[in-house]
Formats: sequence, structure tokens, C-alpha cells
Amino acid sequence: MSKLAIHGGRPVREKPFPTYNTIGDEEKRAVMEVLDSGVLSQFLGTWSPDFFGGPRVQALERAWEAHFGIKHAVSVNSATSGLYAAVGAAGVGPGDEVVVSPYTMSASATAPLVYGAIPVFADIDPDTFCITAETIRRRITARTKAIIVVDIFGHPADMDPIMALAAEHGLTVIEDAAQAPGATYKGRPAGTLAHIGVFSLNYHKTIHCGEGGVAVTNDPRLADRLQLIRNHAEAVVANKGTADIVNLVGFNYRMTEIEAAIATEQLKNLARLVEPRQAAAAYYDGRLRGLPGLSVPHVAPNVTHGYYVYTMKYDASLSGVPRQRFADAVVAEGVPVSSGYVEPLYLQPLYKQRIALGRDGFPFTLSGHDNEVDYRRGLCPVAERMHFEEVVITSLVHAGLSAADLCDVANAIEKVVENRGELGTGL
Repeated sequence: MSKLAIHGGRPVREKPFPTYNTIGDEEKRAVMEVLDSGVLSQFLGTWSPDFFGGPRVQALERAWEAHFGIKHAVSVNSATSGLYAAVGAAGVGPGDEVVVSPYTMSASATAPLVYGAIPVFADIDPDTFCITAETIRRRITARTKAIIVVDIFGHPADMDPIMALAAEHGLTVIEDAAQAPGATYKGRPAGTLAHIGVFSLNYHKTIHCGEGGVAVTNDPRLADRLQLIRNHAEAVVANKGTADIVNLVGFNYRMTEIEAAIATEQLKNLARLVEPRQAAAAYYDGRLRGLPGLSVPHVAPNVTHGYYVYTMKYDASLSGVPRQRFADAVVAEGVPVSSGYVEPLYLQPLYKQRIALGRDGFPFTLSGHDNEVDYRRGLCPVAERMHFEEVVITSLVHAGLSAADLCDVANAIEKVVENRGELGTGL
């Protein structure tokens, strides 16, 4: 009789896992206080005290600065908005190039397009899944203006060599730490390692307020420009007396008072929400390390991982079973896993067809760029191998999972590996 659920055996897990819910009494009280105040937002798009938002927004920003040891925090309505504002604040413009990761959420790479700049993709490290100084260096040209580094899956990129490379070429570095709040690099918080860092408060992030984000910097000029871009800059610069108005076409990237109230309470619990992820990962490491064909997540020296998700690597040549077949068998055991993360971004229609803004291919058709920027399959072979062949992910590392829940996850993976002979080779 078959043991594997995919062939009719009894699954390891027959009930759903607990969903991730970080909302408690503190958040509910904070929201009710905002509702009772009647002030749901206090931003005005004019140069006035309310240009900087209401009391809850400003309190969140001060709390964020204190928690992360950073001089300036600028709240926004999403991490996407934060990335867009960061690229604008960095002075990126039409025809410039920005080096980006191919293995990340799409906004990390489309942010340059908002300002008419060209995303240039650097390959990732096969262990951390982040772009590196070495892969970035290969993509730098005379047109390069900035670098967007992503702390993917909660593991910080190796930032010191990247910052040294940026200084060598006079480039601005933006750190997308959406998945890495609470992670550290050489004792410093992820998100504070570049000229500008961007955090996410999207509903499935470690801490969240539904939607939202925070951009941080130690540079007062960058902070000023982030604030301007967030809130209708073009309507403000005259009265504010801003002389350099490059990229100061403003947007409405403003956070509400309710979001800020929730995020402030969530921030207080960051350590309490990250530690269970690290404990879950340590448990999985102990159970899964050494299984044929499976590698547990790599953690670089001097790094603490935030474990937004638990990302394994799979070697079909060692297990004898195709990756998708393995993943399907684990899912049948009642444990959700996915094969790969996102297809390398340069394979999206936007890049393949070079159609972004307007019908004529702007900005890809700007002089000096047409037919020069490479978006062909094979551009980033490590990213392609990770996505199409090796990466297996589970999100079951979050707070709220019991010891029995974690045991079921490990049992399911062990069961499939031990009985993989039932799956056939298919190779």
C-alpha cells in the first residue's frame, strides 16, 4: 500500500495551519483612539505644519528612527511607494541606469522606470539569493546612477562591499528590506545599511498595518526629498524655498493615521515576531539538514536571518525525483510549499517587449540604450537555476505556529524524501 498521500496514503496533516495574525488588543485600542479623535489623516499638500502628516504618522516615524538607530524615517503608503520615492530622491532620471535584482517582487525593478531610467539586472548569489558587489560590478556603465539591493527572503545582502563599490563610482544605494525587518548584518539592522532603506508593512510581512511602508536615511537632503515626493512636491517647493526641483513632481504616497497607529504597535513587537521565525528555522534545520537532495537555508557569517520565508534548495540529481513532483507530494501531505519564487523579472513581457511608458518603448529607446540592454533568457543564470530548478519555499515559519505544527511540516518533508521511490524518477 502506498505511504504517500499523493498516491492515496494518509496525509501527515489533515487540518489547515494557523494563519498569521499579529493584531492584538493594543492595535485595536490604538485604532479606536484614532476613530474617536475623528482625525483619520492630517496631511495637507501645502507648506504648512500639516505637510508632515498627523500625530500618529509622526509618532511612528520617531519610533522607527529610535528603534533602528536611524536619523530620518519617512512613512509612505506602501514599500512600492517608498522605492519609487527613493529612486526620485536619488536624482535618477531619463537615460540613467539602475542595477537591480532579477529575483524579487517586481516593484524593486520597475522603480527606475517611473523616472525614465533603465533597469539593469545583476545575477544573484546562489546561497543568499541577493545580488553582490561582484555581480553588480559587471553591470556598471558610465550611465549607472544607482543600485537597488534586495534583502530577499529575510537574508541581508553583503552590503559593505556593495557600499564600497558604490562609493568608488559615485552611486546611490537603495536597500529594499521589505522582507528583512529584524534581520542584522554585522550587528546593524537590515534596512539601515545603504543610503536609503525601504521597509514594507504589507499585510503578509513580519509586521504590518495592511498596507504601508517606511523609508529611512541618515542623509537630511535625501529625507527632505523623500518627504517632498511623498506629498505633492510641485505644490510646495516655492513656499518651502527649495531650489533644486529635479524629480520633485510629487505623488500622494501618504500614510493614514489608522495605519500609523497599527504600525506603531506592531513595531513594539518586532523582536517577539522575528524570534519565533528564527526558532522555527532552527528546528527545521535540525530536522531536514542532510536529507538527500535537500539543502537548508544558508546564513552568512555575521548575519541574523529574518526568515520571511524558509527557503530550501533542491537537487533532483541527488534525490532522483523532479522538483515539482517532490513539491506536489509535500503539498499532498498537507504542507504548503512552492517551487521557485518569482520568474526572473527580465522574462516578463515588459522587458521582453521593451514596452513601459507610452507606445514607443520609452525609456528603452532612449539614445544609447536601444538594443543594448540585455533582457534575454540566460542573462542571470544563477537566478534562473534557482527559480526553475532548485528553490523550494514554505511560509510556515511565522509566529503562532505550535511545536506540533512545526513537527508536521518536518514530518511531511521527511516522509516524502524517505518514500521518494514511490514518485518515480521522471528525470
